[in-house]
Amino acid sequence: MFLTAAELRELTGRIQKNAQAEALRHMGIEHKLRPDGSVAVLRAHVERSLGLNEAVKNMKTIEPNWSAL
Repeated sequence: MFLTAAELRELTGRIQKNAQAEALRHMGIEHKLRPDGSVAVLRAHVERSLGLNEAVKNMKTIEPNWSAL
């Protein structure tokens, strides 16, 4: 549901929470700050923002030619 701390560091290239939030704002990725100062980012929003849903939708399913057997 949410990105892990490691995924958030990888996505933003930042370690500090404030720097992560700034990077997310710059990328246009919605996020919330938790009461402890950590950053919460929905995995689905990141996938949508980076075009994963479009890539999956455009994929064609390849099936074997069963009639050739």
